[in-house]
Amino acid sequence: MTDLFGLAGNVVAVIGAGSGIGAACAVGASRQGAHVACLDLDETAASATRTTITGHGGQAESAVVDITDEAMSARVLEALRDRHGRLDGVVCTPSINVRKTLLNYSEDEFDRVVRVNLKGSFNVVRAAGRIMVPQGFGSIVVLSSIRSQVVEPGQSIYAMTKAGIVQLVRGAAVEFGAAGVRVNALAPGVVDTPLTAPIRANSGWYDAYANKNILKRWATAEEMVGPTIFLLTQAASYVTGTVLVADGGWLAADGRFSPPGL
Repeated sequence: MTDLFGLAGNVVAVIGAGSGIGAACAVGASRQGAHVACLDLDETAASATRTTITGHGGQAESAVVDITDEAMSARVLEALRDRHGRLDGVVCTPSINVRKTLLNYSEDEFDRVVRVNLKGSFNVVRAAGRIMVPQGFGSIVVLSSIRSQVVEPGQSIYAMTKAGIVQLVRGAAVEFGAAGVRVNALAPGVVDTPLTAPIRANSGWYDAYANKNILKRWATAEEMVGPTIFLLTQAASYVTGTVLVADGGWLAADGRFSPPGL
């Protein structure tokens, strides 16, 4: 079972490793034995995660990547493959959100959210696939969200991109599968990260989200590590083209009212 969930000898790139879920997954992959490339737009943040890993005896490196830059995304992953002779896993976590209703959304805001969330994910999946398909193995994990399935006011464009990621992952899984490459999406619920800081600062909003899910609390970034590592390892060798939901039961709960007499 240790081997089944292990990543010893694997080279794993975690994009968005400077903070939040990405940082937690980078550390988690290292603890399972992987050599981790901590990639982020913020060089200082990526380096800090690398230092955390190496300070605990793990193997890691760091580099800057802008996933909206097609050439840079490919170049960084190819350089990683060239240095180590392989690329076993890629985790893509970055997203942005502009919380506005559709009628108040500007074209610039729409373009920014789509550019990072959807085009960025596409750039990473394609760059990783171009490496993994010829080598005949690999696992790609892209972060979607429960917003790919359910929406609230002010989340339409973000939700649209997260739904797009689901179909991107399914399409890539279909195309890469014959080569032995798996592609999956992780769909978190509400997680305590820098992206959700505006919600966390509003106690009413924070409590409403906590009470919506079955576990009655937010997730920590570390709670996304297990599902991500599972998708990277041989434990998920027959899992591809799917969405693994880690939402504390948010999608399972129908409504917020418990009928009397139950």
